[in-house]
Amino acid sequence: MTEIPLRYGCNPHQGAARVVCPSGRHPPLRVLNGEPSYINILDALTGWQLVRELAATTGKTAAASYKHVSPAGAALAAPIDAAFARSQWLEGTPTDPATQAYVMARGADRVSSFGDAVAVSAPVTVELARYLKLEVSDLVIAPGYHSEALELVRSKKRGAYLVLEIDADFQPTELERRDVFGFTLEQTRNKLTVDRALFDPQGHLSDEVVESLIVATTALKYAQSNAVCVAWHGQVIGLGAGQQSRIHCTRIACEKAERWMLQTHPRVLELEFRAELSRPERSNAVQQFINWEQLSEQERNQLRDLLPTEPKPLTQEERVHWFAQFGDLCLSSDAFIPFRDNIDRAARTGIRFVAHAGGAARDESVRASAREHGVTVIETGGRFFLH
Repeated sequence: MTEIPLRYGCNPHQGAARVVCPSGRHPPLRVLNGEPSYINILDALTGWQLVRELAATTGKTAAASYKHVSPAGAALAAPIDAAFARSQWLEGTPTDPATQAYVMARGADRVSSFGDAVAVSAPVTVELARYLKLEVSDLVIAPGYHSEALELVRSKKRGAYLVLEIDADFQPTELERRDVFGFTLEQTRNKLTVDRALFDPQGHLSDEVVESLIVATTALKYAQSNAVCVAWHGQVIGLGAGQQSRIHCTRIACEKAERWMLQTHPRVLELEFRAELSRPERSNAVQQFINWEQLSEQERNQLRDLLPTEPKPLTQEERVHWFAQFGDLCLSSDAFIPFRDNIDRAARTGIRFVAHAGGAARDESVRASAREHGVTVIETGGRFFLH
């Protein structure tokens, strides 16, 4: 039996914390640098499952940005256009798939990704390691590291950055257990496959739409329920998780998706920042600018202090016009959508495809809302709760 000692449990006052690794010839999880905590391990192992599954399903390199056992973002590797690269303050566009995937994953919600756990389905390259050095994160988990990349990530956070390596071939047991208040719960692992057959058994949807639905739904599979996810072109662009009502999940996911789309608006890209602002401070300033109408006058004045010139806020008409260029936006729900208000809200963001379990008492009202808004609803019959 191999054990990994942890700094502390879920909170610093919770001691006796450790990871007991599955028995075998070699431990499937290795700490290459740093000292993990209980939450570090939960985020790392949950994030690894997400990217591992996405890579297996799609055949592409996947990456995720994890915070508090839910993804802030997840994406499949794809070429990054100049506008998105500029919105992430990159000097060039990444060429390595692992870097592409993580830049897009982190770009889903840069504010939530602050201090994240990085999960990558492929070995960490030098290009990715150099990018990680620029951003604030707590750990990285991957199936391997190029030698120079390992030295780079080890030097992050003054040598305290947590670097984890996981055996890509490791398979967990069919049965999983969890202790709650002295009681042990057991169940078979969630192995419901998220692939084309779940959404499009007749082959009517485009490959791009199916891929986005796969990414959104797989992200939900590893997010705290209730959860709703918006995806576009193989990347998460908005996720609402851990809410007690589904409409709140939908609102959060759609609001995040709208902020994601607006981050590449020419007016946003033209924002100038005071030279001393860090990348996280610029990210926060962009979010404040996008949310200008919701700010108090004091908050607006604080934002003005960060910018050398007076900002010109986006009008609602400009926002709607910008959203219209993003076709085939997809939304997935981890369980059935109970009321039509979720479809009504999603349509305002420009969602065109919605996947949910179906089987609710008000399914017909959900379908009616979809017909009114020109939204395609897919009833998968699959539920993806995570508690």
